[in-house]
Amino acid sequence: MRSVLAVILLSFCASRVLAGEIRVAVASNFMPTAKQLARQFEADSGHSIKLASGSTGKLYAQIRNGAPFEAFFAADVKRPELLEQQGSALPGSRFTYAVGKLVLWSPRADLVDQEGEVLKSGDFRFLALANPRLAPYGRAAEQVLRKLERWHGLQQRLVRGENIGQTFQFVKSGNAALGFVARSQLHRSGKPIQGSVWEVPQTLYQPLQQQAVLLKQNDAAQAFLDFVRSDQGRQIIRQSGYDTP
Repeated sequence: MRSVLAVILLSFCASRVLAGEIRVAVASNFMPTAKQLARQFEADSGHSIKLASGSTGKLYAQIRNGAPFEAFFAADVKRPELLEQQGSALPGSRFTYAVGKLVLWSPRADLVDQEGEVLKSGDFRFLALANPRLAPYGRAAEQVLRKLERWHGLQQRLVRGENIGQTFQFVKSGNAALGFVARSQLHRSGKPIQGSVWEVPQTLYQPLQQQAVLLKQNDAAQAFLDFVRSDQGRQIIRQSGYDTP
């Protein structure tokens, strides 16, 4: 009997040793989806995932300054590529996990039209966007406004969020009448979008390819990235309002 109990205890302890805790930096737009992916992965693998969100630019700076993350899910290609070039990420681990879409959104049902003409009419007080220097979605919003020749004319009405999550809250709370947000932030499975929205044509901004990269050799972190790339992971990402490569 004692030998049987010993085997059970040894097996339990071994499984706990094999299970690891992974620290993952995640761009703000992807945080809700990352939580879904993490829950499923934890249930399947026994590993534990700690997620930290922020703008891609700030997370990149934290990683360069030694923040203890094992993986990074950025909202662009540039920062993961730089980390790889600078020796702060494992060569060959970088991949595109999602392609984001930019939308112009207002909680008011009658404000945003299907062609985005509201940006030319100026029938609003404040327009929210993420900081273009820190957030890829903010940079995409700036590209749209420049293409429409409204960037300079709207400077006094722009409200800049530190990241796309804060930008969404500016609009949702009414501090800005409308704003450029990620399509995924409005995506609720089986539920209609509240308010009015214009899905910005892809011709007006550079593709929002979002890449992930492994920052250090870690079997549990590699397993999580493999799960994200699996059919099950890709399905979760698509259901959250993203395209997948």
